[in-house]
Amino acid sequence: MARALITGATAGIGNAFAKELASRGNDLVLVARDRERLEATAAELSQVHGVAVDVLPADLSVRDEVLQVAARLEADADPVDVLINNAGFGLHASLLDASLIESHERALDVMCLAMLILGGAAGRAMKARGRGRIINVASTSGAIFTGNYSAIKAWTRTWSTGLALELKGTGVQVTTLLPGWVRTEFHQRAGIKATNLPPVVWIDADVLVRQCLADVARGRIESVPTLKWKIALFVADHGPRSFIRWFSHKLSASRRKR
Repeated sequence: MARALITGATAGIGNAFAKELASRGNDLVLVARDRERLEATAAELSQVHGVAVDVLPADLSVRDEVLQVAARLEADADPVDVLINNAGFGLHASLLDASLIESHERALDVMCLAMLILGGAAGRAMKARGRGRIINVASTSGAIFTGNYSAIKAWTRTWSTGLALELKGTGVQVTTLLPGWVRTEFHQRAGIKATNLPPVVWIDADVLVRQCLADVARGRIESVPTLKWKIALFVADHGPRSFIRWFSHKLSASRRKR
């Protein structure tokens, strides 16, 4: 039995990880901003699956609160065996709008700096024990150019691979999860209208999580669930740069019109 710490655990992909890992008998440490929602989620998972679930309320845009989570990852008592570095939010914001600078700053704090700090803390603790797994949630959008969100997720992918290589041979497995369009409340929260997208592009969060965990078990550095998104990412990575720039421009322009 392992213990997993999951950031952004009350909704979306993070919550899907919590449910799947609890169903497999793993104890959990859930991290999110909303204490009431955290405690409700913890009570439900504990009751349904009979596992121990601790809560750790934290706003990962606040450095001191990030450091509290990092301290939990490095604690010797009840050690964390699995880190799901998932917390994040959609960023549907123009790069030219000065009024949105704070939104970009918060996005960098939560999805870059906090991920860097927590991944480092988990990596140090797990390396010392000679075992552990870290899953960093990026996005296939990191392979295209749709504003700061793409830039952040491209950073996540590169940093996560660097962490995987630094920990190679230590017993610590690092995997980057690169999802496409996932059925969660993520897009609604970000103000992104996705109702006109064809059903074929979507993947259920529980399917995404199970396929990711299977890739982790295989020792893969990157997990891209479903064949359709593997093909999409291959095209984005290896297709003509002019085409990827054209596609990114069209996608960003269509979002701005909504």
